[in-house]
Amino acid sequence: MSRFNLSEWALRHQQMVLFLLVLLTLGGVLAYGALGQKEDPEFTVKAMLVQAYWPGSSAEQMADQVTDRLEKKLQEVAEIDYTSSYAKPGMTQIVVILRDDTPASAVPDVWYQVRKKLGDIEHTLPKGVRGPFFNDEFGDTFGNMYAITGEGFGYAELREYAEKARNEFLRVADVNKVELVAAQDEKVYVETSNAKLASLGIDPSAIASTLARTNSVDAAGTVQTTTEQVRLAVSGEFDTVEKIREIGIRAGERTFRLGDIAEVRRGIVEPASFKMRFNGEPAIGLAVSMRKGGDVIRLGEELTHTVRHVQSNLPLGVQIHAVSDQPRVVEEAVHEFKKSLFEAVAIVLVVSFFSLGLRTGLVVALSIPLVLAMTFLVMYYLGIELQRISLGALIVSLGLLVDDAIIAVEMMALKLEQGWDKFRAATYAYTATAFPMLTGTLITAAGFLPVGFAKSSAGEYVFSLFQVVGISLMLSWLVAVVFTPYLGFRLLKEGAHGHVDEDAVYRRGFYARFRRFVEACLVRRRLVIAITGAAFAGSIALFGLVPKQFFPASDRPELMVDLWMPQAATFEASHQEVQALEKKLRDDPDVVAVTSYIGSGSPRFYLPLDVQTPHLNLGELMVMTKGGEARERVVEKIQGLFDHDFPLVRGRVNRLENGPPVGYPVQFRVYGTDNREVQAVADRVAATMRAHPNVRRVNQDWGERLKRLRVDVDQDKARQLGITSREIQSALQAAISGTTVTQYLEGDDTLDVVARLVGAERADLNTLKDTKVYLRNGKFVPVSQVARLSLDTEDSILWRRSRVPTLTVRGDVSGAEAPDVTLALKPQIEKIARELPLGYGIDVGGTLESSTDSQASIFAVMPLTIVAVLLLLMLQLQDMKKMAIVLLTAPLGLIGVALIMAIFRIPYGFVAMLGVIALAGMIIRNSVILVVQIDHDLAAGRPLWDAIVESAVRRLRPILLTALAAILAMVPLTRSVFWGPMAWAIMGGLLVATVLTLIFLPALYASWYGARKPAAAS
Repeated sequence: MSRFNLSEWALRHQQMVLFLLVLLTLGGVLAYGALGQKEDPEFTVKAMLVQAYWPGSSAEQMADQVTDRLEKKLQEVAEIDYTSSYAKPGMTQIVVILRDDTPASAVPDVWYQVRKKLGDIEHTLPKGVRGPFFNDEFGDTFGNMYAITGEGFGYAELREYAEKARNEFLRVADVNKVELVAAQDEKVYVETSNAKLASLGIDPSAIASTLARTNSVDAAGTVQTTTEQVRLAVSGEFDTVEKIREIGIRAGERTFRLGDIAEVRRGIVEPASFKMRFNGEPAIGLAVSMRKGGDVIRLGEELTHTVRHVQSNLPLGVQIHAVSDQPRVVEEAVHEFKKSLFEAVAIVLVVSFFSLGLRTGLVVALSIPLVLAMTFLVMYYLGIELQRISLGALIVSLGLLVDDAIIAVEMMALKLEQGWDKFRAATYAYTATAFPMLTGTLITAAGFLPVGFAKSSAGEYVFSLFQVVGISLMLSWLVAVVFTPYLGFRLLKEGAHGHVDEDAVYRRGFYARFRRFVEACLVRRRLVIAITGAAFAGSIALFGLVPKQFFPASDRPELMVDLWMPQAATFEASHQEVQALEKKLRDDPDVVAVTSYIGSGSPRFYLPLDVQTPHLNLGELMVMTKGGEARERVVEKIQGLFDHDFPLVRGRVNRLENGPPVGYPVQFRVYGTDNREVQAVADRVAATMRAHPNVRRVNQDWGERLKRLRVDVDQDKARQLGITSREIQSALQAAISGTTVTQYLEGDDTLDVVARLVGAERADLNTLKDTKVYLRNGKFVPVSQVARLSLDTEDSILWRRSRVPTLTVRGDVSGAEAPDVTLALKPQIEKIARELPLGYGIDVGGTLESSTDSQASIFAVMPLTIVAVLLLLMLQLQDMKKMAIVLLTAPLGLIGVALIMAIFRIPYGFVAMLGVIALAGMIIRNSVILVVQIDHDLAAGRPLWDAIVESAVRRLRPILLTALAAILAMVPLTRSVFWGPMAWAIMGGLLVATVLTLIFLPALYASWYGARKPAAAS
């Protein structure tokens, strides 16, 4: 009984096939229009922020009493990879990092466990600790950022307009959430002078207690009558600031109006902790995130309409500016990729027409849009959006998806040239090539298995590469065996019938010359094998000269500029430095806009952004340039400014990253038990790094020590006066930082009422000794009478990693790739590490660590890939020796990869590595086609020598055509910063491997099977 033949079925049901062709094409076109669009694929940021506060504690106390207890409890959560924490005076922050192989679906449950376990020990923390507080939305991306500015308008007014704009944005269907950025909270300040209160005999605590007692919202009871109930409401709570000023403060027998003895005013929080500026003006930001599954282009259109509506209702002088416009970026990126996709389609069509002729080429040309349409249909069904990875995958697959169509139609055309009728030729193509094509297609798809099953953030980021390539390859086989025969039957012409010499076509022209070349290679088979082996060994050595990287930098026009002041710097000092840099950039023709953040970093407007957490000594600028060369000119300018004009600033200018964020590219982590010893080792590491010619701006994450004013209480004297250290602390706190005495309610806002000294007395260290501590009899004593004030120092910030004190020495790179620099430094760093005592060590971080971890996740899946390929080869070849021959051709692509990347200095990174792994599948596919042809010729009765030679000659055109299509389809991708290394790797590797497959494989086959040249032929 004959096997079922799909091509024969298609030709016997041509109306059905035509209907399906039209239906799938139209469905694909509609699906393409409905596909969501994004800049980057979604991947889960497996990080959570945990914060706790303990006012009055030192960094060391915070680390030992709070951070360590929290981290110790976190060690019970199995999914946590490590914790990275810092402790500062009064606060701690822990970044919880999950293992890379934690499934994205399991992350919410892990965060629940973290909250639960830390909540269980909250009662064991020292008294006065507030928290822990959790932020598990650290990875949320706000693709659209806006700034509201208004010359002559205060923060309170700007916030009111921002709230109204927020409400309008939330009406947009695809908006997930809208957050206000740097919206300044307000407080009511009651500021007094020590001298004035002392002269009037007023105890500051009397002011606080009077305010608290007067401003009371308490139940006064409910009167129950026989028919109704009436609630009693006693007046007294504040409803205006003027009412606070009118309150009477009693001192002895006299009563003073509060407004006469203190300045009562409403204002923003002082000192500020976070501010935003846009083009030099104070601003309040609006951060808009898109709902999952939304279309960023549609979102952009709706937001543009909303912004126009909001702007039309704002008063004159108040402006809403676009800070980050992801829809525009995505639209431009998608447009560029579509352009590259159409270029690749055009290139493949040209290859098909020139190599196969008009009619045969037209069959291939019609197959391409059909496969693409079907791919779009499946992408829509699976929810795969158009973004950087999926669009690149479409271009990568384009050169592969025509392979099956070319093989099928080339076989059909050949049989027509040999005199067969169209029906027989079309169905024979299925009989002869369908199963080998399917095996080859599956093997090529298997080359992308490591991408699909890699358990890492990088693997999650590029997962759609596996999806799209796998889908398009399987659909290309289906098109080749169902629709291509139908198209060929309709478009190709039959040749002359009758007796035709089927081999005549292979005995003339280029085929004859190639036959002689193959025969010469078989005669000198050992030399061919030896040269190939030497070339492969040389390529391994050549790889040492290829630059290494993790992910290439993004080509987006934004620059992130970080300004780190000394740890003791005030918010105002950071503010002044940011303003100074803004002024330098204001009139630069290459700069479009400058958005500044003081006290914290920018919200995550770009998924791979390395977000900076809050620090008062931090300023961050997002500089929007005109892109391309303009961006690089701005980079050089800012770096020059940092070198010469900002001596107190540790500045860094960064291009946006692709892939998971890394931060500083070169990092070494020094760990140990004693902080001083860790610092000493870190200084040696830093000196080693500075000595490398390509390392720039070396620094450490532990800050310099801070000044501290110690107040040593004379406990005996304090007890005699009836006061305690706690009362002295309260007096100082109330005088300097202020204390919240009550709250002022206004609509849905709650404003703290804060009592403190006037600004002149708060800012002068010399007046602290005169701070008054009131006794129980109403008298007071200055602090200097019961305590000695002295200056000393304390740690500013202490970093830990998984409970071990860890200091990171880091730096930027210029003129080289970060992994190469790290590897060059590693021997010297390891020498330092070998000298360290037990409990101390140095770990590698930065780009090299991230790259190594991501590659490890890929290599972990390689056994599965190898098993899948071996199984497919055995199913097809049924011979272990032949399988070994095919497998030995797989690494040949490395010769071309090493050559092209070393010559053109193309960096080899994660994306290029994926290309090299996939390349092996493409090479094996061609080898399978050749070995299957040899088997067919042997089965037809040809001698072994002739079977090897003639198979190489017969498969020359399909192998060259499919390779040429795949190579040239990559050309548009070479312009891409992200995909360029992969494109070059596949082009170089496939070019060399294709040539070697047609030479090396026949030589190896002849050697292993002992082929001898027939005497007649000699």
